[in-house]
Amino acid sequence: MQTQTILLIIAAFIIAMVIALFQYWYKAKNRQKKNLFFAFLRFLSVFSLLVLLINPTFKKNTYYTEKPTLVVAIDNSASIKHLKQEQEVSQLVQQLEEHKDLNNRFNIRYYTFSSALNDSLNFSFLEKQTNISKTLEDLNQIYKNTIAPTLLLTDGNQTYGKDYQYTSKKYKQAVYPVVIGDTTTVVDTKIQQLNVNRYAYLKNKFPVEVILTYSGNQEVKSKFEIKSGNSVLYSQDISFSEENNSTIINFSLPANNAGVQKYTAQLIPLANEKNRINNRKVFAVEVIDQKTNVLIVSDISHPDLGAFKKSIESNERRDLTIKRPSEIQALEDYQLVVLYQPNARFKNLYDKLKASKKNYFTITGAKTDWGFINRIQNKYRQEITGQSEYYIPKFNSNYGSFLFDDIGFQNYPPLVGAFGEIKVNVNFDTLLFRTISNIETQEPLLITIEENGVREGVLFGEGIWRWRAQNYLDTQGFESFDDFFGKIVQYLASSKRKSRLNTTSESFYYGNANIKIKAEYFTKNYEFDRRGNLRITIKNTDSEATQTIPMILKNNSYEVDLSNLSTGNYEYTVTAIGENIARSGSFAVLEYNVEQQFLNADVTKLKQVATNTNGKISYLDQQDDLMNSLIQDQRYQVIQKSKENVVSLIDWKYLLAIVILLLAIEWFARKYNGLI
Repeated sequence: MQTQTILLIIAAFIIAMVIALFQYWYKAKNRQKKNLFFAFLRFLSVFSLLVLLINPTFKKNTYYTEKPTLVVAIDNSASIKHLKQEQEVSQLVQQLEEHKDLNNRFNIRYYTFSSALNDSLNFSFLEKQTNISKTLEDLNQIYKNTIAPTLLLTDGNQTYGKDYQYTSKKYKQAVYPVVIGDTTTVVDTKIQQLNVNRYAYLKNKFPVEVILTYSGNQEVKSKFEIKSGNSVLYSQDISFSEENNSTIINFSLPANNAGVQKYTAQLIPLANEKNRINNRKVFAVEVIDQKTNVLIVSDISHPDLGAFKKSIESNERRDLTIKRPSEIQALEDYQLVVLYQPNARFKNLYDKLKASKKNYFTITGAKTDWGFINRIQNKYRQEITGQSEYYIPKFNSNYGSFLFDDIGFQNYPPLVGAFGEIKVNVNFDTLLFRTISNIETQEPLLITIEENGVREGVLFGEGIWRWRAQNYLDTQGFESFDDFFGKIVQYLASSKRKSRLNTTSESFYYGNANIKIKAEYFTKNYEFDRRGNLRITIKNTDSEATQTIPMILKNNSYEVDLSNLSTGNYEYTVTAIGENIARSGSFAVLEYNVEQQFLNADVTKLKQVATNTNGKISYLDQQDDLMNSLIQDQRYQVIQKSKENVVSLIDWKYLLAIVILLLAIEWFARKYNGLI
């Protein structure tokens, strides 16, 4: 107990004594023995009340022991099964669970990983991707403030992500890789990588790049071919040796037919090759017969224009042209016109847009001539103040014109727009609201309008190039921002009428990718309906097999994950139960399992991980030595810790009851003696 608390209790004792004696002895007319009894009761009640207010405490130390954590991360990808090591991995995990000395020394935590880290021991060895780098990053966050040596049970074969041997340099724990799979180097030729654009244009040629590799010490010859059906479109003889163990081939293929075109790349296997799966790869290209041509008209130079160009042309199906108002002759070649900060020089362009009924996207800012815009059209009007303001975006989750997700707008820099009230005189749908000085408003920042068959988007602010830069800082890429802007362009460039049910899917998927189909469903007033009951029916057109799956509501869309589908061609129909509404589409799943491309464990990288983290590499037949070295390692000791708790000396409930009881006794005693 602290000295200050003791002094307060002594002071409370003296104060209670003084009050009791003053009331029942000093001021008493007749000093009788019963006055001392009343004074004693008053002393106890006042002293108890003061102690209750002081609430004296003392510190109590509790001692306990804390064992270090042993993290066991098990590779749950399909490559473990392909290497026929699933039983060995399960047996090793069972030995770890049953090892008494190891469990006495460590708190063992088990994880499985593939494309993501899972706090689970459910093995399937069917996962299609492996990202060891992300696993190390996630574990580093979980155990950044503790001692947690890590057992990494894996073949070391990563299919995507950062190179994990460099990620391990930032890992704060010692890593003990346990090598799963054969380490013997065998003769193997394979297609290491095939690079091709997803889209091509009809009557053009598209480039293909192929990287071929060889492991072996003899000179060998093979042949590389590209087939479409039974037709050979390209072939080339290949030679390998121990020194010349890789080659890069670049060539072009013709795009003669529109639609999804499938191709098979094959490197003819050697006679003594064991793994022939990695000698063959199926790929596809969607051949389209028309680009979406977008025209940006601007009378000023601005960084936004460069951001628009990069964002729009990130999709190979779109092309962007930037012109000044005086350079516009005709609009027939463009599906969408973007008006950037219009002024009086845009008058002829507005007349052409009105005559041709083209869709357009208006972007305003600090240099926009609002007097001209207010005169040239009557859909919306801006109060003219001659001042500018900073507007932070706020996402509208109820936006219903097309399927869209929040990409983190609340963290984006503000746009600069004209200060003043905006009045929209037609029906419109708000995608982004304005936030001004951290005050959320219902004033629009980005809207879409559809009137008389013409669609228009309006962004009331300049500086969107900062959004694209912020997106890179947040995600290390531009994909989510480009997807956001691409959806706006796609909606505004389209002349399709609004539908209550829309679906989104790719034309083809690779077998190792996540296959997700999304749908958006609206009420009769075109407001997003979260009460919808949507079903999707999938039909394999090759086998005629069908299945029906409910779609799950996720954010502002309905979604279904079809990643378990086998290779083949599929048709789907999304139906709203209880409504006579349905939408159909099709896609193809291409044969490709990246986890089956490996024949050996990647021992070299796993050794480097052990070296980077002061760990030790081991193999499946060395588990006893591994466990003993962990137990005997002096870096991992059981630590005795103390915890200081501040404990109250009294229980206020009981002391309060005592105070009430004392006052009650005093009152009845005074009543009995006629003092009340």
